Amino acid sequence: MSLPPLVEPAAELTVDEVRRYSRHLIIPDVGMEGQKRLKNARVLCVGAGGLGSPALMYLAAAGVGTLGIVEFDEVDESNLQRQIIHSQADIGRPKAESAKDTVLGINPHTRVNIHEERLDSSNVKEIFADYDLIVDGTDNFATRYLVNDACVLLNKPYVWGSIYRFDGQASVFWSAHGPCYRCLYPEPPPPGMVPSCAEGGVLGVLCASIGSIQVNEAIKLLAGIGDPLVGRLMIYDALEMTYRQVKVRKDPDCAVCGPNATVTELIDYEAFCGAVSDEAQQAAAGATITPKQLKEWIDDGENLEIIDVREPNEYEIVSIPGAKLIPKNEFLMGDALGEMPQDKRIVLHCKTGVRSAEVLAVLQSAGFSDAVHVGGGVIGWVNQIEPDKPVY
Repeated sequence: MSLPPLVEPAAELTVDEVRRYSRHLIIPDVGMEGQKRLKNARVLCVGAGGLGSPALMYLAAAGVGTLGIVEFDEVDESNLQRQIIHSQADIGRPKAESAKDTVLGINPHTRVNIHEERLDSSNVKEIFADYDLIVDGTDNFATRYLVNDACVLLNKPYVWGSIYRFDGQASVFWSAHGPCYRCLYPEPPPPGMVPSCAEGGVLGVLCASIGSIQVNEAIKLLAGIGDPLVGRLMIYDALEMTYRQVKVRKDPDCAVCGPNATVTELIDYEAFCGAVSDEAQQAAAGATITPKQLKEWIDDGENLEIIDVREPNEYEIVSIPGAKLIPKNEFLMGDALGEMPQDKRIVLHCKTGVRSAEVLAVLQSAGFSDAVHVGGGVIGWVNQIEPDKPVY
């Protein structure tokens, strides 16, 4: 579906800009007018992480005149495997500042605005208002629904991408011309059901594959060329090296973009998506111990069964001494309940405490009323007990 250009062209290109963008200018579909539109464009990237890194770099290289960066996190060593906009020297720096420096190093003609704050219902409309197009590089459901709903309410298009292990997805959501994200995913998955990249991992180069597709779609929208991914979901399998498409139709019953929308203002998206289920929160109340408390129990010779509910690859990186690996899904399927000892106190842990809280709810409902879990998980254990061990 061909769409009109999203922005008007700038008045002119300088001599330096003509030299810089010459390989664009000789493409008939882009030309001088298309490049002038890119110069006049204002694009906001939500996140300067895995997807935001290649997106920001290629948007700058393409000649987008104004780039905004929403990012409140700091650069961590574990980011460098995929977040190529940052370097070793940037560890500990705010990601927004690191990303800005890289962008300006690529293209000094690009204006960069940084928004070093967590995006939420109180600030999203004000931030989005100054931009023509949003590129969504977030990795959590709460922010995805927030971005979608804000774009629908402001009538702004946005380019969406998602990555996990070897798989990626991309689409363009613009309720004025097609479906929105809620048309594809009306409800978020149950808390803890879909692991994050921090829990399940992601192939670093996959970020470049999906991020570059997002930029390609952004350029098409801004310049009014080609057939954008509106109403289509692109699915990429890096292991099989296959691309396939799924048609996404506008949902007449969509809660936010349908004719009888029930979501007419922004909501509490953390509560909507529920980082931890109500059952897990109830189970963890009064049944959460600290890593130091677990260490004291171990040193005192308490009769414990320490169970690690992470995945095998995570267990290989770092583990708590004496912990037995039983992944969370084995509890959710019921397969692991028969392995639980009746004569020991069960202590659960995961990476940070979210998955172990979900498993704790399962165990308590099965009658293991004295089971507990470790708040902060193995990361807390390493930070407090064994700081020489690696974290991930």
